[in-house]
Amino acid sequence: MMPYPDNDSISSANNRLITEELGYEIQNLQKEFENHFVALTDEQRTIFDNIMTAVHKNKGGVFFIYGYGGTGKTFLWKTLSAAIRSKGHIVLNVASSGIASLLLTGGRTAHSRFSIPINLNEDSLCHIKPNSDVACLLKKTSLIIWDEAPMAHKHAFEALDRSLKDILSSDNYNNSQIPFGGKVIVFGGDFRQILPVIPNGSRQDIVNASLSSSYIWGNCKVLTLTKNMRLSVESQSSDMEQTKVFAKWLLDLGEGNVGSSNDGETIIDIPQDLLITNSFDPIGSLINFVYPSILDYFDDPTYFKERAILAPKNEVVQEINDRLLSLFPGDEKEYLSADSICQSEYVHDNFDESLYSPDVLNGLKLSGLSNHRLTTGDIIA
Repeated sequence: MMPYPDNDSISSANNRLITEELGYEIQNLQKEFENHFVALTDEQRTIFDNIMTAVHKNKGGVFFIYGYGGTGKTFLWKTLSAAIRSKGHIVLNVASSGIASLLLTGGRTAHSRFSIPINLNEDSLCHIKPNSDVACLLKKTSLIIWDEAPMAHKHAFEALDRSLKDILSSDNYNNSQIPFGGKVIVFGGDFRQILPVIPNGSRQDIVNASLSSSYIWGNCKVLTLTKNMRLSVESQSSDMEQTKVFAKWLLDLGEGNVGSSNDGETIIDIPQDLLITNSFDPIGSLINFVYPSILDYFDDPTYFKERAILAPKNEVVQEINDRLLSLFPGDEKEYLSADSICQSEYVHDNFDESLYSPDVLNGLKLSGLSNHRLTTGDIIA
């Protein structure tokens, strides 16, 4: 006679979120892990061993993996995820931005996954009800990976910390005294890149809003990646040397070693080959450089997949979009996005709107702006 499943097993089987996170093909993940593990550098393997030791001990641990672009943070996340998922356990991959979350298997934005409030303060909590599906998922989770962490406001991490302590203390009161309720959590990113955006904030306001200014930072074990993996894939020595020079310049720029003494403002000499020298029409020159012969390829999706123009402000993005759209033949088409389902579209009385999140309904939504004008060749920086 087969034993009757316990309540915990029944609850997990009825939890759609847990089912999704356990729905990976174990054999494929084992092969993926084996392939990734042998490719780890000595730095990456040391960090991998540190994190996996904490996961196996199941007593919590907070890590921050510090490395500039190209040092293999994303590859490390994938290796960790494959290692744990291949054992039938749960890893939650989140990121501070939607674009970064797309690079992670099963990735979501941190705000979406943990229901972090948009308007945060020092007392904020995540909107997670006790014994809800999300709460049960968090209890079952072995590891949380949060990529591009320096972009998020410190109050977001603190809200998750308080919420996990509250949720997990129901099983063990001691969890309320441990960072993140005893869950192993790995933050990753580069403080040389984008820090939290504080409207009209001063330099001091931005630094104060960063993770490194939170009480959580004192609990973080900081591990560093320094080897630029992207330099090892260059096929020609001339390309590798050029990439090395550019990578060093970027690193020096981020460290504040370019230009004169830096007291908050400094003059930086930009290499001549990176400059737009046409002062009369700089945007036109930029478009011609990034999108040469655009009229010959405007209807080829692969042409635009290989190119992008990044801009510091939305108004510059709009100006570039307008210039590009004016070059294309044909008429503009406008597509509108939606945040909710119209009442007239309900097919039955028991319709559950919670099954259709704004992320699904608003597939065309970009940068939090509704009614965004999307046209052929739309470029979003």
